[in-house]
Amino acid sequence: MIKIGEREIGLKHAPFVIAEMSGNHNQSLERALEIVEAAVKTGAHALKIQTYTPDTMTLDLDEREFHISDPNSLWAGTSLYKLYGEAYTPWEWHKPIFDRARELGIIVFSTPFDDMAVDFLEKLDVPCYKIASFENTDLPLIRRVAATGKPLIISTGMATVAELDETVRVARAAGCKDLILLKCTSTYPATAEKTNILTIPHLRELFGCEIGLSDHTMGVGVSVASVALGATVIEKHFTLNRADGGVDSAFSMEPAEMAQLVIETERAWQALGQVSYGPTEAERKSIVFRRSLYIVKDLKAGDVLTKESVRAIRPGLGLPTKYLDVVLGRTVNQDVEKGTPMKWELLG
Repeated sequence: MIKIGEREIGLKHAPFVIAEMSGNHNQSLERALEIVEAAVKTGAHALKIQTYTPDTMTLDLDEREFHISDPNSLWAGTSLYKLYGEAYTPWEWHKPIFDRARELGIIVFSTPFDDMAVDFLEKLDVPCYKIASFENTDLPLIRRVAATGKPLIISTGMATVAELDETVRVARAAGCKDLILLKCTSTYPATAEKTNILTIPHLRELFGCEIGLSDHTMGVGVSVASVALGATVIEKHFTLNRADGGVDSAFSMEPAEMAQLVIETERAWQALGQVSYGPTEAERKSIVFRRSLYIVKDLKAGDVLTKESVRAIRPGLGLPTKYLDVVLGRTVNQDVEKGTPMKWELLG
């Protein structure tokens, strides 16, 4: 079990749902604060932002590998530098965002992308850190974050088992005691058939830590299914309205969807229960509505029981239906009214 803020995370607790603001503030602090407030209203347990600047991410070039030329990309036609300039959260906004979140009672933290960001976030006293998929092999960054001793969440997108093993070993050696790995498919949006959530229990077995899902698919289905496989953390990008646009809007949840995610993932967790057979306490009162054998026409003493006079019907106060062939052809020892449950003592 891991504790972030006042929230306990583990298989014995409802999934920890993180609303990822990312660049959905659309370069408006007012909108960023509205996203915080909307996340609180959905019931999400945490709000996450990202801490970087365009210059800490890449070079200000719009050519070769610095230009996004993939026609299938949401961000085709721009440069990495311009994309990060549009998406980043100004550092002077962090404190107002954190203050509003804390005022409203939601856990708030961030994804740092370099040592300077970690130093900055330490001054804001973040309760935990998140490492993005594209940085999960950046071992110096992971050492720096792990050295804070705070819980560490790492997305596993694109990483091989060997790379994850090295990352986990480095994190633990540097001081990380509370580790959460998030199964992630680093495409935007992702499709259900390429999400491979059967990896979740395998990750838990391999690394002996909490496992969750960073979900870039649309809807709640994949996240809900992941809970059945042992996911204890769910992260989803969050916006006020996809129609407003923005760098991440196309694969982000709106408030009503996030509220549904919180409810349905908790229901999925509640439904897991334990291996159980036989009636539950709540089901016992329903046993009476099983089928059983009943006399279905008036009979006189000595009459022979036939398929026309005894049938399997509801409710369940008569003999079990498996005895139908046993009683057929037998006689009754008394007059019997239609609607009488079949009992052994009625037989001659």
